[in-house]
Amino acid sequence: MKQILLVEDDLSLINGLSFAVKKQGYQLEVARTCTEAERIWEDGKYDLVILDVSLPDGSGFELCRKMRQTSKTPIMFLTAADEETDIIMGLDIGGDDYITKPFKLAIFLSRINALLRRSDNFSQADTELDSNGITVRLLKGEVYKNNRPIELTASEYKLLCLFMQNPNRVLSAEQILNRLWDCEENYIDNNSLSVYIRRLRTKIEDDPGNPNRIITVRRMGYKWNTERRGDE
Repeated sequence: MKQILLVEDDLSLINGLSFAVKKQGYQLEVARTCTEAERIWEDGKYDLVILDVSLPDGSGFELCRKMRQTSKTPIMFLTAADEETDIIMGLDIGGDDYITKPFKLAIFLSRINALLRRSDNFSQADTELDSNGITVRLLKGEVYKNNRPIELTASEYKLLCLFMQNPNRVLSAEQILNRLWDCEENYIDNNSLSVYIRRLRTKIEDDPGNPNRIITVRRMGYKWNTERRGDE
């Protein structure tokens, strides 16, 4: 049974979400403060974390940063902070999804199911990807370039895995977005994807301005190039 950690201080929301999530067949533990969440997180193993941003003793953003130091567990932000800068920050520091209050319960549950499905897909893959001097150790969530470790955000990590699992195959922006993010996440568009790819290139390419690993195929999309040619 999937284990979910909910970090939220609104008691009425906790009661409603607890009933709905458990009805889906998931187990749920609740923390109402950052301190409580850190203690529970250290004691248990979770398949998904749902974080409010504003908590009585701190920020969900800071909790996310700490969790990402040791784990690739999917993290969903559930918050009233709906400014674009907050959304971008949440995703950049390692969040996998961002839902703003108020929200429809059916969509919330759908997003939970989607995150858990994608997590299962990654865990069932081969234990290691190795191509073009880049190695991904899937069970540990570690990435190496020429045997030297590199740090990626959760979104960059998933994007890299998707490319490496589809070598020399052109992936359109729509295919990438559909594989890695839900269709309801309208704030992640083609422009946002370009930013993610640009940031990933700065970490894995020898010359990010002239990429040889993730190349652009004009008017079609992107591909992981194992032949190490220049941009197409």
